[in-house]
Amino acid sequence: MNKDTENLLKECNAGIKMGENAIKRVLPRVKNKGLKHALEVCKNTHASLGDRTHELLKRAGADTKPPHAIASAMSDVKINMTMMISPTDASVANIMTDGCNMGVKSLSRYLNQYKNADSRSKEIAKELIASEEYLSTSMREYL
Repeated sequence: MNKDTENLLKECNAGIKMGENAIKRVLPRVKNKGLKHALEVCKNTHASLGDRTHELLKRAGADTKPPHAIASAMSDVKINMTMMISPTDASVANIMTDGCNMGVKSLSRYLNQYKNADSRSKEIAKELIASEEYLSTSMREYL
């Protein structure tokens, strides 16, 4: 595994963990069945992609990378504050839309940065971007 492949997979895995954590934190507060379903579908997609990235890294003898501590803390604070002030499905949709948009930006940047990554890792990154874009679009009707 070349360094670009390893780095791209590590960034994907860290982003997956961030997304899964955010979804797990908001799901218990969701009331609308459609919104809950969209979040669960995304969570399952993230879990599947996370398993794939983890397996590829493991086979190469590489460790996974935890999400950036400051980004995780900021996400937690945003979720907690928003849900304390306005515990609504619209707030959940807003939080998730912002998170998805940040994920798409970051993952796109990593795809450009790690140009020499292998096709499998690039495909995982693209699938993750597609999942984030889908969830972001799905959130619009609940804003």
